[in-house]
Amino acid sequence: MLRSVIRWVVIGVVLLWALGALILVAARWIDPPTTAVHMQRRLQAWIHGTPYRERYTFVPLRQISLDLQHAVIAAEDSRFYEHHGFDWHEIQIDAEEDLEGERMRGASTITQQLVKNLFFGTGRSFLRKGAEATLVPVAEIVLGKQRILEIYLNVVEWGPGIYGAEAASRYHYETAARNIGRQQAARLAAILPAPLKRRPERMNNYSAIILKRMAQMGW
Repeated sequence: MLRSVIRWVVIGVVLLWALGALILVAARWIDPPTTAVHMQRRLQAWIHGTPYRERYTFVPLRQISLDLQHAVIAAEDSRFYEHHGFDWHEIQIDAEEDLEGERMRGASTITQQLVKNLFFGTGRSFLRKGAEATLVPVAEIVLGKQRILEIYLNVVEWGPGIYGAEAASRYHYETAARNIGRQQAARLAAILPAPLKRRPERMNNYSAIILKRMAQMGW
């Protein structure tokens, strides 16, 4: 009996992985109409009976200012173009800080965050981490860096019901994502770790750090 249950669990996991892989392959050409985070927020609003308005407009990467692209990379994953989905250098630093009780940063790459956004929502668990780890290499292979960045910038949560660079730019600065300048870009990138709590106008210190990182990276 136990052996049969284990077999069906394994089959279910493999099928779910295959479905996720197929969705990633399709995402090479098809813009995601929604994500797990989008659905999670809708469900939470429905459960709590709170108003919910979703702003989500997918735009090509060329319509997102280079300053905003660079600011997000500098803030979220400075080695984005160097790693293959996992930044082992940052993982080691994160583990050392965790052991010392001084966790100051996360080690998740933009690719990992994209996979989490698309399939798993904001929840944390070892099971989710394991499933995420199996799909990250698929995303790197089938999508490539530019498409990963394009999708991430378009689906990431940037405030209550605000998803993607275009919606964020229009909501916070009343302009299109292509018009976002250097200072605005750094402030938008600064709210990504906690988009439901932070506001660009309050991110003076962190946005200054991001601008410094951008300069160090040649941007």
